[in-house]
Amino acid sequence: MKTLLFSMLTAVVLVTPVKAQAQSLEELARMVSEAARSEAQINQEREARFVRERNNQRQLLAEARQELANENTRSDRLRTEYDQNERVLVDLETTLDERMGNLGELFGYVRQASGDIQSALEDSMVTAQMPDRAGFLSDLAQRRELPTVAELRQLWSAMVTEIAESGRVVEFSASVELADGEKQERPVVRVGVFNAVSDGIFLDWDTSKSREHLIELARQPAARFSSMAEGLQEADDGEIMPMSVDFTRGQILRAVVQSKTPVERVREDGGPVGYVILGVGLFGLLLALWKGVSLFMTGARIGRQMKREAADKSNPLGRVLAVYSDNPEIDIETLELKLDEAILRESAPIETGLSFIKVLYVVAPLLGLLGTVVGMIATFQMITLFGTGDPRMMAGGISTALVTTVLGLVVAIPLTLIHSFLQGRAKHLIQVLEEQAAGIIARLAEERA
Repeated sequence: MKTLLFSMLTAVVLVTPVKAQAQSLEELARMVSEAARSEAQINQEREARFVRERNNQRQLLAEARQELANENTRSDRLRTEYDQNERVLVDLETTLDERMGNLGELFGYVRQASGDIQSALEDSMVTAQMPDRAGFLSDLAQRRELPTVAELRQLWSAMVTEIAESGRVVEFSASVELADGEKQERPVVRVGVFNAVSDGIFLDWDTSKSREHLIELARQPAARFSSMAEGLQEADDGEIMPMSVDFTRGQILRAVVQSKTPVERVREDGGPVGYVILGVGLFGLLLALWKGVSLFMTGARIGRQMKREAADKSNPLGRVLAVYSDNPEIDIETLELKLDEAILRESAPIETGLSFIKVLYVVAPLLGLLGTVVGMIATFQMITLFGTGDPRMMAGGISTALVTTVLGLVVAIPLTLIHSFLQGRAKHLIQVLEEQAAGIIARLAEERA
């Protein structure tokens, strides 16, 4: 009995908290009875809630099944309509193809022609004057139905307008991008579809850079072409003026921008060998200039000496004549030997420097050949590293080889001509000394005979 009561008391303590300890068995029995009734009520409420939730889940399941059935019915109906529409579309396309006939070829040609004409108009310089004329061609080239008669006439009008504008010289105002990147609104003269000039400056219509404005060339052609451009802008209506035309529509002018001037070629492509050749040439010219002035002055003094009888030792001929005046009683053989010695002594200063000029004009082409070898070595190194796929990789070495060869020839040829001239001048002066010495001996031999 005590064990049963202890178990019941333990159960009551575990199920519900005991607010106060029982003072007697009757109170304990009452507490256990109340706890049992409370637990039963809780279980009934929980069971009722579970029943309600089960009924709700059944209702939701029924609604979902009904919705699925409705969607399946709708899907079957749409599939049936889709199949019917596909059959109707095939029938309509067949009917359209039958009715179009040869118009299908016209449709394809119009699309192709629209794309080609659009590219031609956008690349044309006339677009700088008429910027919105090719907009409709983009839609026409992408359209999937036949063009209307009005659209075909508009296409024809664009073609005829381009042909007409290609033969006109027109002045208009357009946006121009200057060499420093600034944009200005300037008066422009367009020569057909070939050239555009503004203030004597040639402009370019390069669609790879801009489709909205003309671009000033970073480097202009020669001055004579710029003067033609200025004269064309200043000419009156109807006046005929000479003008150079770039028939390649800008390709030549762009090549002018990319090409190097002779000074740039020497500075960039000549390399160290090119500078050495230029130094040799400059030194040779200075030496030749000095020698030419020296020979000219010597020849002038000899000329003045030939007009006087008295020997002047300030010039070569005077010093040769002084040999005879200082030895009037000497025999002819001894005088001849002394005159030969004096001529040899005067010949050395006259010919001084000529042999070095000869060395320079011989060394210059050899230096050019050295530059050629250096350039070819650089070219073969590029071929070894990058292959022959891109010729521009080899252009630097080839350019060095050619530029140094040209520099060597440019230096050697003038130095050769100058050396020949100076050598002839020196020989002439020495010949004058020999003639005067021979004249002295002949006159003395005649007097003594």
